[in-house]
Amino acid sequence: MAMAVADKNKGIALKRKGKVKEFWRRYKKNKSAMVGLVLLLFILFCAIFANVIADEEAVTRHNPEVRRQGPSAEHWFGTDIYGRDIYSRVIFGSRISLTIGVLSAALSLFLGGILGAVSAYFGGWLDDIIMRIMDMLMSIPATLLALTLVAALGSSTTNLVIALALSNLPSFARLTRSSMLTVVDSDYVEAAKAYGARNGHIIFKEVLPNAMGPIIVQTTQSVSNMILTASSLSFLGVGVQAPAPEWGAMLAEAREFMRQFPYMIISPGIFIIITALSFNLVGDGFRDALDPRLKD
Repeated sequence: MAMAVADKNKGIALKRKGKVKEFWRRYKKNKSAMVGLVLLLFILFCAIFANVIADEEAVTRHNPEVRRQGPSAEHWFGTDIYGRDIYSRVIFGSRISLTIGVLSAALSLFLGGILGAVSAYFGGWLDDIIMRIMDMLMSIPATLLALTLVAALGSSTTNLVIALALSNLPSFARLTRSSMLTVVDSDYVEAAKAYGARNGHIIFKEVLPNAMGPIIVQTTQSVSNMILTASSLSFLGVGVQAPAPEWGAMLAEAREFMRQFPYMIISPGIFIIITALSFNLVGDGFRDALDPRLKD
């Protein structure tokens, strides 16, 4: 009996390993997706090793003697209106932006995934109630809803994450529901029900793992949208507050001087573009690699 179980587990592990290899083979054929992956790894490197490649003290240290100086060997991206090193602020800002984007997407995926899974599996009146609530939330633009929630909760990184997650909740719930509806009536689900498996086991062990392809793609691309939205809210003054080196807040501080000192907005703007582009390209690569209709 133990031998049979061990052989079964080994077979499952080999099958999963084969799927990973097949996914990587198809993913790396997409050149734009590989470019996005390289850019994303670069941003992750900056965030993880910020203490090594930048000066943490220069992020908040005011130095009036060198304020509003252009790029130089000492200050690669120049200095801002307070004499702070823009390079260090941009590098450490990658931590804030990635944290906000990833946590917001993860929280939205968790809550929306549960609502969408419950709605698809049980159907009936519960499905109607959940989806009508999601429809009402979707009638409000996500950025406007996030702005309203941050204004109500208060300006902080935690509240910004919560606001972004709730504003994107309907899209995750509806996508999870539509993905699960394609597999909820499958034979293996019916077999699990006949075997007496609990509803929670069927939803999270049988149905949801087989509907994760579109959800993974949506999550990856949502990180990009949430980073852009967070930067927009910080630019408007309701997101991450100074002196935190958030990219949108840096643009807000430099907007009055963009004509005289354009270098102040170039570096944080470029990092916002690179980060958003990298997640979008990686998400497109995931979509193509996971789409069974594109198998070659």
